[in-house]
Amino acid sequence: MKLDFKVLSFCHYLQGPAATQYLADMGADVVKVEPLQGAFERHWSGGRSHVNGVSAFLLSANRNKRSLAVDLKHPDGLALVRTLAAASDVVVENFRPGVMDRLGLGYSALKALKPDIIYASATGLGADGPAAMRPGQDLLMQARSGLVAATGGGPQGPTVVGAAVVDQHGASLLAMGILAAFVRKLQTGEGGRVEASLFQAALDLQTEAMTKYFARQVEGDVMARGPNVGSWYHDAPYGAYALADANIVLSMNDAGRLADALDSDRLRALSGIDRYAERERYASAMAEALAPRTFADVSERFDAAGIWHERIQSYDDVRADPQAQHLGAFTEADVHGTPVSLLTHPIKYDGVTPPLRTMPLSAGADSRAILTELGVSDADVDALAARGVIGVPAPHTDQP
Repeated sequence: MKLDFKVLSFCHYLQGPAATQYLADMGADVVKVEPLQGAFERHWSGGRSHVNGVSAFLLSANRNKRSLAVDLKHPDGLALVRTLAAASDVVVENFRPGVMDRLGLGYSALKALKPDIIYASATGLGADGPAAMRPGQDLLMQARSGLVAATGGGPQGPTVVGAAVVDQHGASLLAMGILAAFVRKLQTGEGGRVEASLFQAALDLQTEAMTKYFARQVEGDVMARGPNVGSWYHDAPYGAYALADANIVLSMNDAGRLADALDSDRLRALSGIDRYAERERYASAMAEALAPRTFADVSERFDAAGIWHERIQSYDDVRADPQAQHLGAFTEADVHGTPVSLLTHPIKYDGVTPPLRTMPLSAGADSRAILTELGVSDADVDALAARGVIGVPAPHTDQP
């Protein structure tokens, strides 16, 4: 028996769209509700990364969904989405607290409409509290959570992580919470409220580091460290180092094996020191030993000795990485005649990665099909579009 899992998504930016993308990949029927002019991610894409007018930001977090463009401030538009909500298992939104209530689409209103609804909200800093109404965005939460300070403990000062890791982790947690609520619904018939925030996602990313920080038995500025040491709580040489022709990272490794692999008398002399208390001394010696060597030489030596290391790769390197290709980590999508590389769903099920089935390249790409499923006639769909209640794009712009 096929189990339908219907998700109505009022999400924009990254956290909410990425969460519902995970669900869509796993087979949920996700309807993306967006304004007539399209959600934010259709109009902004950093790095000048548009493909034939389509935002790469949109492509990154909206695969396998269907799009309904609708004016939620129009009574008829509101009535349509309330009907959709009543036929859905889950409603997901990531607006600031209070926005959905003002639209008449908050948890209480939809629970009254459908008592077993699962209502999932993703906010920046939580649904209430002294900072609840402050802007919640990945970079801001990196800063507030201590992540920027912990990443930039070296002489360069506070350092921002080079990707929207808080948004993406927040998306994973939100999807996990929704699935947990759905499992409970299957067991008990009860819906419920799921609440996630970027702030707590940023904290959760640092569970190991923060637990160690508050349990530490040393005083002073433990975050401070030199340019090579990658973490405030690892022994040297944990971190990044320059070679003559590349850059590498070294993970946790035995000092004696490192010294033997590099045939370094200086490293042998330092192998017995406390590599946490004197991490800068050891890291400096390691940097000096590695600087004149090539990656081919170092990698051969380290592989033979069982030394944990990796070359620091660029995005171009990763795209060509044989292991990434073997795992099927990337796929090609056609965007109005232009191929573009996309990441795939990160999990396999029975050895298979969920495929890219569809992409709503235009706002309202699926409005007609979605409303037809509700029993709305083609003539009524045309009338709704003519009155500006819904958006129905030209057929040739609907799909990649």
